[in-house]
Amino acid sequence: MAEGWVCNLQIVPIMRIGQCDLMAESLLIFIAAAFLLAGFIKGVIGLGLPTVSMGLLAVTMPPSQALAIVIVPAIVTNIWQTFVGPYLRNIIIRLWPLMVGTAFGIWLNGDMLTGPYARYGTIILGILLAIYATISLRKFTFHVAPSNEKWVGGIVGVITGAISAATGVQVVPSMPFMQSIGMERDELVQALGVYFTVATLALAFNLTSAGLFNAATALPGVIALATSFAGMFIGQAVRTRMEPDTFRRWFLIAMIFLGIYLVGSAIYNIERA
Repeated sequence: MAEGWVCNLQIVPIMRIGQCDLMAESLLIFIAAAFLLAGFIKGVIGLGLPTVSMGLLAVTMPPSQALAIVIVPAIVTNIWQTFVGPYLRNIIIRLWPLMVGTAFGIWLNGDMLTGPYARYGTIILGILLAIYATISLRKFTFHVAPSNEKWVGGIVGVITGAISAATGVQVVPSMPFMQSIGMERDELVQALGVYFTVATLALAFNLTSAGLFNAATALPGVIALATSFAGMFIGQAVRTRMEPDTFRRWFLIAMIFLGIYLVGSAIYNIERA
C-alpha cells in the first residue's frame, strides 16, 4: 500500500489530491465489505474467513498485501474458536505433527510472498480455491487409519505450509486430512480453530520478517477485525434460521467462479506486463 500510495508522489504539496481520498475510502469500504461477508460465512458454517477474504482482496491487491490485512482478524477469530469446546488436549495430541509440519513448511518457504515468483501467488490461490470448493461440493472423503495419522499428518502439514506461504490459505490439503481421521463434528470445529491459529501465527512471523507489517496496514487491519466479528455474530444468528448445507453449497459454487476469475485475471496481467 505504501509503495502504491499516489498521495506520496505529489510534486506540489499544496493540498491533498481528491482522487487519493476517494481511492483510500473506496479501498477501506471494499475491505470492510469483504470481511463482513467472510465473517458471516465463518459464523454460519464454522470456517472460511481467511479463504474468502484472501480470495476477495486478491482481486484488488497482491496476496502479500492482502495477507498482511487478513492475518490479525484470522488469528483473533481462530483463538476464540480454539477455546470453544472440551477437546483441546486430545486435538493437540492427535494433530501436533500436522501443526509442526505446517509451521516448518511456512518457515521454509518464507520468501514465496516477496520473492521473484510472488506474482504467481494469485494464480495458485485461484486454483486452490477452485480445487477446494470442487472437492467439498463432491463430498469426497477418505479414511486415514489411527496408526498412520502421525506420519501422514506431518507430510500433509509440510505441503499445506508451502502452499500457505505462497497464498495465505491453509485449507488444502489440511482440511481433507482432518476430515479423514474421524473427528466428531464439534471436535473438528475446535480442531480447525487450533490448527489455523498455529498456521496464521507462523505466517505472521514470515510477514514480520519480510517487513510487510507497517503503518499502512494498521487501519485496514482494525476495520477488518471489527467487521469480521460483526459478520460472525450475524452469521451465528442466521445459522439457526437457515439450512447450513444449502448456504454452504452456493458458497462453494461462488468460490469456484472466484478462483477461475483470479486465475484468468492474473494470467492476463502477467502476459500484459
